[in-house]
Amino acid sequence: MSSSTAPDPISATREWVDKAVIGLNLCPFAKSVQVKGQVRYVLSDAATPEALLAELDRELRHLAAVDPETTDTTLLVHPQVLQDFLDFNDFLELAEALLAELGLDGTLQIASFHPQFQFAGTAADDISNFTNRSPYPTLHLIREASLDRAVEAFPEAEAIYERNIETLEQLGHEGWAALFPKAG
Repeated sequence: MSSSTAPDPISATREWVDKAVIGLNLCPFAKSVQVKGQVRYVLSDAATPEALLAELDRELRHLAAVDPETTDTTLLVHPQVLQDFLDFNDFLELAEALLAELGLDGTLQIASFHPQFQFAGTAADDISNFTNRSPYPTLHLIREASLDRAVEAFPEAEAIYERNIETLEQLGHEGWAALFPKAG
């Protein structure tokens, strides 16, 4: 996205959640929390991994303390740091260590989304990578209890990943680009 025509990072992330995550049903659990206003979108102004780690600390503590009816999940969007996917991927080790240090391992988890996301063993342009491609680097903080409830309610939750790849293969690169025409 070019900075002159790109929407602000939170608007772009909301659009991605609405059109891709919910619209393509990549996460069947996302719609209900989005509709109820239980997704907290946080724009980080961190310019270094250390500053992002401090913000992640605050957001993990916040999510652990707040009523799930108010905030069930958090998307920490950080457009100024970890633009390189490999650096972002390395940062996830620090994020997981922080989760454990806070005693929140098993209570919260961190999912990762990035504009250059690439699964191991795939080519960079493989459409399957788009299941985790967001407009900006994003850390998704999720309550384990919410995931457990969602998985109980969704038959064959383990098949979501495969279904997502099938959906994106049917959509193709042209279809993905059509979802986000201003992003090109």
